Amino acid sequence: MRILAWHVHGSWMTSFVQGPDEYLVPVLPDRSSNGLGRARTWDWPASVHEVGPEVLAGADIDVAVLQRPHELALAEQWTGRRPGRDFPAVYVEHDAPTGTAAGSRHALAEQSDVTVVHVTHFNAVMWDNGKAPVAVVEHGIPDPGDRWTGTVRSLAAVVNEPVRRWRVAGTDLLAHLADAVPLEVYGMGTDALARVCPQVAAVHNLSQAELHGAIARHRAYLHPYRWTSLGLALIEAMTLGMPILAFGGTAVPEAVPAEAGVVSANPDLLAAAARRWLADPSEAARYGAAARRFALERFGLERFLTDWQRILKEVTR
Repeated sequence: MRILAWHVHGSWMTSFVQGPDEYLVPVLPDRSSNGLGRARTWDWPASVHEVGPEVLAGADIDVAVLQRPHELALAEQWTGRRPGRDFPAVYVEHDAPTGTAAGSRHALAEQSDVTVVHVTHFNAVMWDNGKAPVAVVEHGIPDPGDRWTGTVRSLAAVVNEPVRRWRVAGTDLLAHLADAVPLEVYGMGTDALARVCPQVAAVHNLSQAELHGAIARHRAYLHPYRWTSLGLALIEAMTLGMPILAFGGTAVPEAVPAEAGVVSANPDLLAAAARRWLADPSEAARYGAAARRFALERFGLERFLTDWQRILKEVTR
């Protein structure tokens, strides 16, 4: 089938376009947020085609996969047809509720033509979805390979814009852990972190191609996020074979079983486990191996694509 989908979240989209379909990705001359086109830092297959708004008006579209509220109006403006009414559509909700935890009304809650697909069961039950049809397709990623070595005696964390997203991203927890054990932080906007958290050993802004190899050298992966959706960086770290230390919020307790790492809302327990693993790489290796086994089964690409084929066939039949 031919799927219209905007390039919004590069990592998620990289998994999604590995399916058997043809993907129409809008592009604008300035490659702004409504027309990024094909990814430049991820490997996308030839089945992903860049299309301008002028092409979409006459394009044969089997289903639209929307990811932002304004894409409903944008798709209607560019295609001349209303998603959900004139052709099938689903809406992928990537985030946990951004308002009050149990009282956030979803932007598509007042309609029943477009299925809202959440990426975790936690998100699905925390959003007030109103009368919208709801489904869940958990994340899935291509296997980056078993690359953990643990030779660098420090923790690694991946946090984009850690200063701006301070409490949401758990940056204050990073500072707390960095007082107890060596910690290096990777991600966009990390330069500002070095100025406000001098206890962090180092900050890095690497390309996607460099990131996996860099973090896999660290003894363990730290996931500090307090209130976000389940991060793909966490799943990637598990699949790399890294032992996990994670703040026990949102969907994380389900995503990291006890044999794969330590999940707790108590930062001191995370610090204690980190000190243990820094002293005992063999224990860290056991947790990392279990993390990889679990991630391959729960968050494998084949399972993800199979689930998406089921959803797309349901809405297009």
